Amino acid sequence: MKILIIGGKGTIGKKVTDHFIKENEVIVAARNSGDVTVNIEDSKAIEKMFREVGKVDAIICIAGEAKWASFNELSEEDYYIGIRSKLMGQVNLVRIGQGFLKPGGSITLSTGVLADDPVVRTASAAMVNGGIHSFAQAAALELEHGHRLNVVSLELVVDAYEKYKDYFQGHNPISMEKAINAYVRSVMGKRNGEIIRVYT
Repeated sequence: MKILIIGGKGTIGKKVTDHFIKENEVIVAARNSGDVTVNIEDSKAIEKMFREVGKVDAIICIAGEAKWASFNELSEEDYYIGIRSKLMGQVNLVRIGQGFLKPGGSITLSTGVLADDPVVRTASAAMVNGGIHSFAQAAALELEHGHRLNVVSLELVVDAYEKYKDYFQGHNPISMEKAINAYVRSVMGKRNGEIIRVYT
């Protein structure tokens, strides 16, 4: 398979890339490095990336950011950080990417536990994650050419525990193996329009 992984240099993305590259042709896209570069906030940059890469069997996005701050500190513009990046960035990857997806191919987006179990300072991030869930479930109903669309939603992973442990007190981080397997289930399986939650 020819697999495009956007965000393939990050904490989770690198491990997912390392798994798929063993038996597949993997193209890694990132903002400043990788086989191709892309800023997912820019739809023209997304189009340019896909023209460079060409047709693929699977698209995985493990990218996008959102502002973390106390609710009373978040400005309107702060919310748009997540809307432009993690939400519309992934929406545009589906909207544009379907034209570069081979028949029967899949698109996998990424969110996280905040959509279902938010913690303090995550009003914006939780909002964006929930929006992606609703978008994917609706868009999957209208995909053509046998295309599939799923979302992987993970609990805090062990490799990011030290960085985020103060936010996720009482949460049980999941292994990187479980995180990787969620993406494998989406790409290699037959599910469509599902939120693949791995919270334990």
